[in-house]
Amino acid sequence: MYGLKAAPFTTVAFSEGCKAVRGIPSSWLPWLLLTIVTVGCQQRDNYPANYREYAYISNGGSNTVTVLDLVNMRQDRVIAVGANPSYVTINPNRNEVYVVNSGSGTVTVINTETNTVAATIHVGRLPYLIDVDAQGHRAYVANSGSNNVSVIDLALRRVIGVIGAGVAPGVARIANDGKTLVISNRISGSVSIADGRSFKVRSSFDHCPGATDVMLLPDSSKAFVACSGGHQIMVIGLAHSTGSRPLSSDVLLTFLDVGKTPLQICLKPDGGEAFVSNYDSDTISELTTSSNEVGGAYLVGARPVRGLVSADNSLLYVSNFSAGRVGIYSVDDGKLIGPGVKVGEGPDALAFSASGRLLLVANAQSGDIAAVRIGANPPSLVGTPSDETQLLTMYPAGRAPNAIAVKAFLVH
Repeated sequence: MYGLKAAPFTTVAFSEGCKAVRGIPSSWLPWLLLTIVTVGCQQRDNYPANYREYAYISNGGSNTVTVLDLVNMRQDRVIAVGANPSYVTINPNRNEVYVVNSGSGTVTVINTETNTVAATIHVGRLPYLIDVDAQGHRAYVANSGSNNVSVIDLALRRVIGVIGAGVAPGVARIANDGKTLVISNRISGSVSIADGRSFKVRSSFDHCPGATDVMLLPDSSKAFVACSGGHQIMVIGLAHSTGSRPLSSDVLLTFLDVGKTPLQICLKPDGGEAFVSNYDSDTISELTTSSNEVGGAYLVGARPVRGLVSADNSLLYVSNFSAGRVGIYSVDDGKLIGPGVKVGEGPDALAFSASGRLLLVANAQSGDIAAVRIGANPPSLVGTPSDETQLLTMYPAGRAPNAIAVKAFLVH
């Protein structure tokens, strides 16, 4: 069931205080996994009574959001939203989650304390992605069918401005300084830079075919944009007044050659390196963000689509869409570790739990969520079973799950 290997009898072991159970029939395994995690591990973590942690998964084919309770390791509920939800993100300072409904032209606001719909906000046509500023005050929604970006006041829960963009904007990212908005325009193959406060476009750059993902450095000094219609990353120096090298205007710095069809760029937590998932090359490319250089390309598996780096900067987890696995890449060693973890059909979106001990994987084709326990040792290293990174359990989701957001908070 759900990719777990059948065996006459199975040993189940959990780290950090959960006792191993031996000699259990394999047919009991899915039930047993949930029971041990819910009862034994929940007591081990000793969460305060008012602690909550939920994962929200947007299901593009079901018009729903699946809510997982990560404290009790169970599905909490399924929430009906708008048509064809395409993305979900959290507010860092409010107990709210925002779901973009591409087919409805709306954003659904979910109250995370009650897991109910609190509001519906109308935006432009065919919205795709939403980004929230670091203060949690404003959100920016790229409307691919309207060729613009809607600016939402999250306290008022209404659109307060519209920013013009190129043709079919898919991603709009707001920098940590709250001043710079970077918009990728897929059809026009361009990037627009706008002022996040005045809502005016201040510069634009062409020659980025199929512009998709945008990654910004934490100091708001640079933007890296995936030119998915080709094999390059566009690097833009953003106007800023801080640091040792201030810029008075936005500047195209360079194009970096990577693999075919770069889809996503993920940044290490320390900001020093980034990794590009090259879908049609079956590789990842390693970028040095300070010098704008490509360190190399590495085979990771069939059709990599997303990457996520561990909090200690040591491991990169890559969802290989056509392999049904999450590959594990050692950043320091520059190589893959073992065959990875089998998770389901069409693994796509990735997210860590708040503790970093659990990796959630949305399987777009099989319509479920894999929960991978992050152990002390990757799968190929010698150690006890409780130290290994391995598939823990599976949760049902709706059709075509495409994004995951995790929200942890205390109820007052």
